[in-house]
Amino acid sequence: MECVVAKLMELQDLQYRDFVSKLTPSVDKEKIIGVRVPQLRVFAKEFANTEDKNLFLRELPHIYYEENNLHAILLLTISKNIIEVMEYVEQFLPYIDNWATCDTLTPKIFAKHPDIVKSHVCRWIRSEHTYTVRFGIVTLLHFFLDDNFDMADLELVASICSDEYYINMAIAWYYSFAFIKQYHATLPIFENKHLNKWVHNKAIQKAIESYRIGDEKKQYLRSLKL
Repeated sequence: MECVVAKLMELQDLQYRDFVSKLTPSVDKEKIIGVRVPQLRVFAKEFANTEDKNLFLRELPHIYYEENNLHAILLLTISKNIIEVMEYVEQFLPYIDNWATCDTLTPKIFAKHPDIVKSHVCRWIRSEHTYTVRFGIVTLLHFFLDDNFDMADLELVASICSDEYYINMAIAWYYSFAFIKQYHATLPIFENKHLNKWVHNKAIQKAIESYRIGDEKKQYLRSLKL
């Protein structure tokens, strides 16, 4: 929408644009405006209460990186209708082209409907689209490592085979959190070497960096490195 782009252009910071471009190499620099996240969230809060919000969410694909991030933030404001949220998410996923937009999309309503969400996750991680797969993994990380934890999810993530950096990093990130929240359930994945070497070692590295894991456990994790 032209009015949205015009507002984003008003918030442009060219130095920040250069910074973001280095962090998101999958996005053409010409498609990055350069809007700092706090400013984008303020704008999203205002825009969420306008009549144009739903029109913007239906108008895909967007042109700019910030439009996609705004889209993701706006989806977080829908808190009462899981069917509506899922409809919007499914429409949006094919157009996500970077890790930052993907990881911004963590609707809190997912926590209230684990069965519905899980059915989508199982399909997302089988997608051929990099950021749909990553979104499935990140969704498991955020919503299925506590009360809704299922040991089968550990094997489900381990079954993902990909050469994509942003998928493998998400897998490593998932297991680093699994070590923190479900340590004993997660150990066999590493003791039995179910993951490729890079993901295996990166997950251990990230877990060891956490202050939420004790020294004794960290020492054992170090011994599992390949």
